[in-house]
Amino acid sequence: MQSMKRTMPPWNLALALVLMSAASYCQGCPARCDCAPHVKSVACHRKRLSSIPEGIPTETRVLDLSRNRLRCVASGDLTPYPLLEEVDLSENIISLLEPGAFSSLYSLRVLRLRGNQLALIPTGSFSRLANLTQLDLSENKIVILLDFTFLDLRSLKNLEVGDNDLVYISHKAFSGLLGLEELTIERCNLTAISGQSLSYLRGLVTLRLRHLAIPALEDQNFKKLSGLKELEIDNWPLLEYISPSSFQGLNLSWLSITNTNITSVPSPAFRNLAHLTNLNLSYNPISVLEPWAFKDLVRLKELHLVSTLLVTVEPQALGGLRQIRVLNVSNNFLVTLEEGSFHSVNSLETLRIDGNPLSCDCRLLWILQRRKTLNFDGRQPTCAGPAEVQGNVLSTFSDSALFDYFTCQRPRIRERKLQHVAAREGQQVSFLCRAEGEPPPTVAWVSPQRRKITTKNLGRVTVLPGGTLEIRYAQVQDSGTYICIASNAGGNDTYFATLTVKSQPLDASLYANRSFYLGDFNETSLNDTRVFLKFTLDLKTILVSTAMGCITFMGVVLFCFLLLFVWSRSRGQHKNNFSVEYSFRKVDGPVTSGGQGGARKFNMKMI
Repeated sequence: MQSMKRTMPPWNLALALVLMSAASYCQGCPARCDCAPHVKSVACHRKRLSSIPEGIPTETRVLDLSRNRLRCVASGDLTPYPLLEEVDLSENIISLLEPGAFSSLYSLRVLRLRGNQLALIPTGSFSRLANLTQLDLSENKIVILLDFTFLDLRSLKNLEVGDNDLVYISHKAFSGLLGLEELTIERCNLTAISGQSLSYLRGLVTLRLRHLAIPALEDQNFKKLSGLKELEIDNWPLLEYISPSSFQGLNLSWLSITNTNITSVPSPAFRNLAHLTNLNLSYNPISVLEPWAFKDLVRLKELHLVSTLLVTVEPQALGGLRQIRVLNVSNNFLVTLEEGSFHSVNSLETLRIDGNPLSCDCRLLWILQRRKTLNFDGRQPTCAGPAEVQGNVLSTFSDSALFDYFTCQRPRIRERKLQHVAAREGQQVSFLCRAEGEPPPTVAWVSPQRRKITTKNLGRVTVLPGGTLEIRYAQVQDSGTYICIASNAGGNDTYFATLTVKSQPLDASLYANRSFYLGDFNETSLNDTRVFLKFTLDLKTILVSTAMGCITFMGVVLFCFLLLFVWSRSRGQHKNNFSVEYSFRKVDGPVTSGGQGGARKFNMKMI
């Protein structure tokens, strides 16, 4: 050997040493496994092993025992291989991890236990794994995560516990995970997210919560996660409510809430997300975007609303989005998308509006004017109407054809005969307002008090879908002039109607109210009933008042006699005299019955 060192060049000597080491490593490889000496790995994948095979070299760094029949990992099973950096035990039938099962693997960085039969992770199972950065516990049967389960994993970056039977995560289960950056919880039986449990994950950057049966996001579910940048909430079919304080304290830049049952944009919950740049609300039953729905997301650049059953994007619905670059509203039921819905279309670079029944009229003219610079991401929008352009792709229209097809017909109100109605209080009143135009106009009314009345008003005064103004139970203050306004993208038309409501006498109003609630009584029977009720009420009042007065008087008399009796029975050295003097009034004239005229007195003394 020494002669070889003297005669061989240095690089040849190094190569010889490597070959000798590789040959030595291969000689120690288990018979049913594959060894790779250059990376010091042993792969015993799908070998039907029921235990860890013998003969694994002690210097092995990567050990693959996946898809075998291992049932347990005891505390001493891996002790002979202290240099292990990666261990894959996925898809076995492991149902037991003994405490300290991996405690001798100080260099372990990756541990995969996916697809086993683990129902419980005993405390101490991952003790002394200070260098572990990735742990996969998904697709097991874990029911509960106990306190301090991951206590020693201070370097862990990625944790997956999805596809388990989790029903509860204890408050201190994540204690010790100071460096955790990614957490995935999915396909579990959790019915709530514990803010106290998540509060230990101060360094968390990405949180994925998928396929959970949670009906609401409560206040401060994610409190103390100030470092969280990405939050994904996907496939929560029971989710209907998002609290305004759900995201309080977060500085998210990316938020995805998809495949839930929320029916409107949770605008109040977005108040604290001033740094959000990407928002995905796809696959939720959101049919209408109301004005200023995203007003607090001043830095938002991408908005996705794919397949949300979206029918209407109201004016200023995207108000406040000054930096919007990408808007995806594909595969919805939008007939149009007007320029007035945006804060400004100048910042828009990519627009996905394909998969909608678009009506190619003047409302889409702004898109046609930018069709050469606007990116449709390879999905060109197509006209669904009117009939002469149905099926045409927007990009195929020439500049000269824009004003031939993309036009609107100004609304016109039919039957403009002046309507003047005089009514009494309590009556129902209606005014017709039928309008035509292209696109079909919307009809609203303005009250004499200058309040706008639309189909959204569901009270006593409302507008029916056909444009008719309906006033139920008219009142005096309803009197005045009403203005009907029919409007579309081509302009508007107005129409006036007047109403005079006269007040009714008290009896008549009582009759109207009582007939409404009591049914069709004739006037005679109603008056008789009213007189009988009035008489009955007065008689009862008199009897009750008399009885209460008598009871009060008798009570006072009894109290006085009781007081006198107690006083008379009291003990002492002196006598108590009680004198009553009564003087008859002097009567002028002769004295009757032989009596004597003038004042008469008698004394009564009580001892």
